[in-house]
Amino acid sequence: MELRIGFGFDSHEFVEGKLLILGGVEIEKDYGLKGHSDGDALLHAITDAILGALGERDIGEIFKDTDPRWKNAPSRIFLEKALEVMSEKGFNISNIDCVIVADRPKIAPHKERIKESLSKLLGIPKERISLKGKRREGFCEGNGLVCMCTVLLVKM
Repeated sequence: MELRIGFGFDSHEFVEGKLLILGGVEIEKDYGLKGHSDGDALLHAITDAILGALGERDIGEIFKDTDPRWKNAPSRIFLEKALEVMSEKGFNISNIDCVIVADRPKIAPHKERIKESLSKLLGIPKERISLKGKRREGFCEGNGLVCMCTVLLVKM
């Protein structure tokens, strides 16, 4: 058995008039995350965690923000590519552990919907997905959010 651990991180600032999407779930309609794609920082962090565990290039190298093909693209496309590479290398996801750091929106009311979405996107049971929402507690300015994710991959 071979185990691989990956860590992913992404952050975006808020922008008015864009849909906020986290983990493939529409959360807020009045403000979203500034980004070249749909700005789903959680899926970006998960994608980078998987790619990192596999020793691959990171999301920004594969899906450049200067490439017009990725303008407003759904972030699930990036995740699907990482999952494809993972499968080709013979790995499966054992579990993921994610943290969203933001003063707004509150994550708790959306946690189950996000976990259900991640379960479908990743093809793993919800019980293997940990999702935590944390507030800044006064640290830094609150004009955006940060997502971090650790993934454990296994090859039998």
